[in-house]
Amino acid sequence: MSINEAQLLADEAKYCSHGDTVHYVNPPKIFTDCQGSYIFDDHGTPYLDLQMWYSAVNFGYKNPRLDQALIKQINILPQIASQYLHPTKIELSKVIAEDMLKKTGVKGRIHYNVGGSQSIEDSLKIVRNFTHGKSRMFAFEGGYHGRTLGASSITSSYRYRRRYGHFGDRAQFIPFPYPFRRPKGMTPEEYAVKLVAEFKRLFENEYHGVWDPKVRESEFAAFYIETIQGTGGYVIPPMNFYPELKKVLDDHGILLVVDEIQMGFYRTGKLWSFEHFGITPDVLVFGKALTNGLNPLAGVWAKEEMINPEVFPVGSTHSTFASNPLGTAVGLEVMQMLAEKDYEKQIMESGAYFLEGLKDLQSRHPEIGDVDGLGLALRAEICQADGFTPNKELLDKMVDIGLSGTLEYKGQKCGLVLDVGGYYKNVITFAPNLEISREEIDQAMVLLEQLFNRAKKEM
Repeated sequence: MSINEAQLLADEAKYCSHGDTVHYVNPPKIFTDCQGSYIFDDHGTPYLDLQMWYSAVNFGYKNPRLDQALIKQINILPQIASQYLHPTKIELSKVIAEDMLKKTGVKGRIHYNVGGSQSIEDSLKIVRNFTHGKSRMFAFEGGYHGRTLGASSITSSYRYRRRYGHFGDRAQFIPFPYPFRRPKGMTPEEYAVKLVAEFKRLFENEYHGVWDPKVRESEFAAFYIETIQGTGGYVIPPMNFYPELKKVLDDHGILLVVDEIQMGFYRTGKLWSFEHFGITPDVLVFGKALTNGLNPLAGVWAKEEMINPEVFPVGSTHSTFASNPLGTAVGLEVMQMLAEKDYEKQIMESGAYFLEGLKDLQSRHPEIGDVDGLGLALRAEICQADGFTPNKELLDKMVDIGLSGTLEYKGQKCGLVLDVGGYYKNVITFAPNLEISREEIDQAMVLLEQLFNRAKKEM
């Protein structure tokens, strides 16, 4: 550790709140540079990043085109009060709204805020307003929608609410069809059908507490979903699940809100992950990779009847930095970049190559209980030698070694950045650079092999 790094860590321990970060290792890592798929420490050691800031930097660190869009906007109109208009806000809104119209046949409008959690809060306001103040929501076990007071009420982890109480009603959490941990004797598709049937049963009569059959009205306003669970472990449900669930929601007047904050912008091989499942949301929440991590901008798309100025008038919700020109300029450039080449083909091919590498690793390491992926959203579930019992300790050891910067690739010292997710915190959730090369994927497999061998030896 350099003298400068030691001083920074001492100052961090003294002056910084630890409530806004996660220290995966002790001492915490300090990084000083980045490029493409790599971040670098103060010694210049490269760390191959396989989580890319929780999928916020989908298009690589220091992406020249997107960085230049930010610089260009700094020189034109770097800031303006949000009560005034500027071109890229309108242009970006049009691009996203027209894309949704083309894909779903539904008209809608865009509303911005400064981050994913804040846009979830805005979506709750839109939903409550449209449903005449209904505050009860459905959400999934394993779902994550943020840590602000409202967002944590629909996030299934109690630890995010424990010390703060509830902001309004806590969601009613419904089991998610987790293929790897389904009941024995069932296919994933059969498990999906079973869970939809159990959810539908709630509406059979008034005594299940959610439905008044006399007036055909539910106490619940909306169901909040991540089409593919993020923090829950990149769990990909069977393809038959969402269409059947949507039928139940439509039959009972319950809105569908899709949280694409982590899976949007081609993480799964399509602009929005819901496109894989043939469903149409009533509300869509997006963020993170909209600006490739260069600006805290997020947003909500909602159906016209939910968000038009007569229903959701001026001043319904507001944030000083929402729709700031630096963010909307980069977001517009992202959308233009995505329209210029076949990202779906590129990402599905890269994802298949990555998944094949994980399956090859699995064949040599029984501790890898499950691998799965859609596009470049991939998972590896780390287990005991039985291939099923969660093994958080082994994954923690792997994360420590990866961040030590002591792995080797082609004679050079390097590190590996992994993200930990899953219900039991035993899942590696892979969200690599969408521009990742085959050589970098090969490097990832070599380094993962080293991690498994070293971690098992040191346990």
